[in-house]
Amino acid sequence: MIERTTLEFLDDLRRNNYKEWFHEHRARYEAARENVLENAERMVEGINLFDPSLGYPDVRKLIYRINRNLRFSADKRPYKTHFGVVLNADGDRHSPLSGYYMHVEPGGMSVVSCGLYMPEEKSGSLKAIREAIDTNWEEFSGIVHAPEFRREIGDLCREDKVLKRVPRGFRADSPAAEYLKLNHFYVWVHLPDDLVTSPEYIPEALRLFRLMKPLNDFLNRIVRP
Repeated sequence: MIERTTLEFLDDLRRNNYKEWFHEHRARYEAARENVLENAERMVEGINLFDPSLGYPDVRKLIYRINRNLRFSADKRPYKTHFGVVLNADGDRHSPLSGYYMHVEPGGMSVVSCGLYMPEEKSGSLKAIREAIDTNWEEFSGIVHAPEFRREIGDLCREDKVLKRVPRGFRADSPAAEYLKLNHFYVWVHLPDDLVTSPEYIPEALRLFRLMKPLNDFLNRIVRP
């Protein structure tokens, strides 16, 4: 489980997001980071019970840096106020593969997620995914409209970058039209703090990841080199 001290550190960082405070509290950061990594390792072990294609990647290479990239951002706060770990078979945060993602953030903002965020257009991945959804609509629909998936996971996220029209090369009346407009192909489920800091966190996250696996399999069949 995630320790309450981990969430407390992130909440304090949110209110004191500057370098001097962070350096004074580096020991708290290191302890929180280790706590997240321990949970990520347990996630990997559990996922392998139903998806051995994940293997056993080094989670220390898969946790995102706490430092924010400020080069193109108007928001100059130096630190993220969450921990994120992407779990994929390549063992690389920048892999094109779909994977499982754990996000730890206080205030009920912790998440388990699966899928692809911004697949590359230049490499052809984005077009290939759209073509696969259109061509294999019955299979894809069976995944995202399965009653248990719909009830427990919901639908693919549509937070941003949704096209107004079906992209060129696809029929406007395609049954997959609403999914062809997407630029991201992922799902997520928010988890309350009381769950994340309880012994039920990892079992519940693994239950949700298992429900997400068919989406992961579908996407990786397309983008795997």
